[in-house]
Amino acid sequence: MRSWREYYGEEMLTQIARMWKCGEGLRALPDMLTLLIYAPQYFAKCSYKPVKKAGYGLLKAILPVSVRRRLLQWRGFAYNPPVGHVQFGDLRRVTPLSQQFGYDRGLPIDRYYIEGFLDCHRQDIRGHVLEIGDDAYTREFGGEQVVTNDVLHVVEGNTMATIVADLTCADHISSNTFDCIILTQTLHLIYDIRSAVQTPHRILKPGGILLATVPGISQISQDEWGESWYWAFTILSIQRLFEERFPVENINVQAYGNVLAATGFLQGLAVEELNQRELDYYDPHYQVLITLRAVKPVVTA
Repeated sequence: MRSWREYYGEEMLTQIARMWKCGEGLRALPDMLTLLIYAPQYFAKCSYKPVKKAGYGLLKAILPVSVRRRLLQWRGFAYNPPVGHVQFGDLRRVTPLSQQFGYDRGLPIDRYYIEGFLDCHRQDIRGHVLEIGDDAYTREFGGEQVVTNDVLHVVEGNTMATIVADLTCADHISSNTFDCIILTQTLHLIYDIRSAVQTPHRILKPGGILLATVPGISQISQDEWGESWYWAFTILSIQRLFEERFPVENINVQAYGNVLAATGFLQGLAVEELNQRELDYYDPHYQVLITLRAVKPVVTA
């Protein structure tokens, strides 16, 4: 059946195109209908645009939307529903499914990207390590490579914190101290962003590595951190910002996300609700998370 479809499909398409070019488009309609029913893929191959346009017009006229969608998807073609036929389903709502970034449903989508980034750079998490808020990522990805670890928090009261400091004015932290700094989802909460970049650069040892992540497309937190949620970023803004302190060749900036991941993250869906292909596909126009690896240069005499 496949062989006959290929043979007669090509023959009929050539005949239909010839009739259209001769001004006999109406006579071609029965053949077009036959071709649409038994071998619709040939209209995608047609190089004669009037025939292709008329074929899809006929397809839209005779088939219900649901049948047309399944037929085109079955043949491997993308289906874009016409205006008014988009099925929002559970997403037709003005409030998100979760206002907790998806924590109440599973692992948040941005955390999937953060943990993937740190896993790729686990060899950098070694020696004397500083992390913000707690040391969970230091322990998970550094392991036995970590000799000493510190936790920085902006205010007193965090029992895990060994250093209380504001990154914009942390003069009491000695320069050239840390081999690695893990700075995840923090910079967007600091208004004086340039000073917040200067401090990690200063307290890193020469050759030390900064691993940072910042939000791109995101909800805004509804807890106490929402009151200081100043920024959202792109690859370009992070690249320019860190070029003011680190040499260009020592900076590697990447983004993660696509329109489905961004939609899911804004709705508060969890990683468990998307598959790996949907999570890993990258579209630069939908940057959900931005990551940075920056190395402090070693000064030679």
